[in-house]
Amino acid sequence: MAGHTGMVGSSIVRELSKSGHIVLTRTRRELDLLDKAAVMQFLSEEKPDQIYMAAARVGGIYANSTFPASFIYENLAIQTNLIDSAYRTGVKKLLFLGSSCIYPRMAPQPMSENQLLTGPLELTNEAYAIAKIAGIKMCQAYNTQYKNEAIDYRSVMPTNLFGPGDHYDLDNSHVIPGLMRKIYEAKNRGDSEVTVWGTGKPFREFMYVDDLARACIFVMNTNVDRLKKFSDLHRVNIGSGFEISISDLATLISDVVGYKGSIRFDPKKPDGTPRKLLDSSLLHNLGWRPTVDLKEGLKLTYENFLASMTN
Repeated sequence: MAGHTGMVGSSIVRELSKSGHIVLTRTRRELDLLDKAAVMQFLSEEKPDQIYMAAARVGGIYANSTFPASFIYENLAIQTNLIDSAYRTGVKKLLFLGSSCIYPRMAPQPMSENQLLTGPLELTNEAYAIAKIAGIKMCQAYNTQYKNEAIDYRSVMPTNLFGPGDHYDLDNSHVIPGLMRKIYEAKNRGDSEVTVWGTGKPFREFMYVDDLARACIFVMNTNVDRLKKFSDLHRVNIGSGFEISISDLATLISDVVGYKGSIRFDPKKPDGTPRKLLDSSLLHNLGWRPTVDLKEGLKLTYENFLASMTN
């Protein structure tokens, strides 16, 4: 499990452990994924049956806009080292976690798997998206070139995620944890108003991270012939199918937190993509759907947030 300390990786580890799997993990200090030789040595010695690739440099609009060089370099290096080393050490099964931001900024909604590379990307996370596209295409290329060696490297494109293990930093977090902390602190200070970036008009789809973990395991272990019955792309969107405006999301988080003040939006700040809804019909046709709705997930996330603030 690459990236086991992150929100997604830790959730996948929890779900795999429930079903009795032995999950190999290493901290960044124990195994630097930017070091190709170290990755090769680790995989040669441990010989895993499967690799889940959730390791990545991630962040919201602010972080992506401020550190584009770090985002593109580190993500390209991590995925290149892991995918190539997996092949060279005999690992046949690998799941690469992409992102919904790989699709064009103005892609028709909802976005299907075949819309990849059909238009310009959203500039606020272009570096991250390009790295993720390279990882998806690398998996596809290895499947094509080494098909006679039974290589089966798949990619999944999760929608926006939230849940336990997220980072609640005000500057570098994703939208839900960032809003949750901002509104929580406003409540504690007794502020009558909270200012949120952008117009509040963009729509976003969200999924609770444990649902995403269960979907990843499902996709990894779906029979290849069944997968090919619906698609030969070896890449699958993972979304909830439900979208909400940032304005309504802020109101919902206020309700969960218990904040009674007003929400003000700052239109001078960037909105990002106007709408980003995944077409998850392929995943649904394969037989999987999420089980945790947005409000329930927000309540569980707020419990985790409060626990993180006291630790």
